[in-house]
Amino acid sequence: MAPTYTIPVQTRIGHVHLKVADLNKSLGFYCGLLGFTLISKYGEDAAFIAAGGYHHHIGLNTWYSKNTKPVTVRAPGLFHTAILYPERKDLAFIYQRLLTEKYPITGVADHGVSEAIYLGDPDENGIELYWDRPKDQWPLNEKGHIEMFTKPLDVLGLLSELEK
Repeated sequence: MAPTYTIPVQTRIGHVHLKVADLNKSLGFYCGLLGFTLISKYGEDAAFIAAGGYHHHIGLNTWYSKNTKPVTVRAPGLFHTAILYPERKDLAFIYQRLLTEKYPITGVADHGVSEAIYLGDPDENGIELYWDRPKDQWPLNEKGHIEMFTKPLDVLGLLSELEK
């Protein structure tokens, strides 16, 4: 048997590419609501969007999915795309924006290592908007391993970040 391989610690997930039914509706959600920037379009069937000038964090295409219905929640596939915000205040801002726009939120949670807001995009792809607590605040068990959990999110505490 070959020796065990461990992926380099500097490795990151670079982007996600989603099949969508309606490109313009998806651009309205990701760019209009969440605030991503449209980097480029590939005809009328695909677009690449990003934050901070990156070439793309999310690809959107209708190549196989134009005008189709979303897959059922029980079908295999992507559970959610997680979008990491740099600061708790940034998460508070987008949470307030979602509330103001009356966009449906499917859940909120405190995971110990992070705080998260859950929703679906126009194609019912799961989206997690979150920020990570500083590593020195992550909960550890008696063996020193990370002990994540799911508890209610203190949404009033989160929104109080906007007053600072």
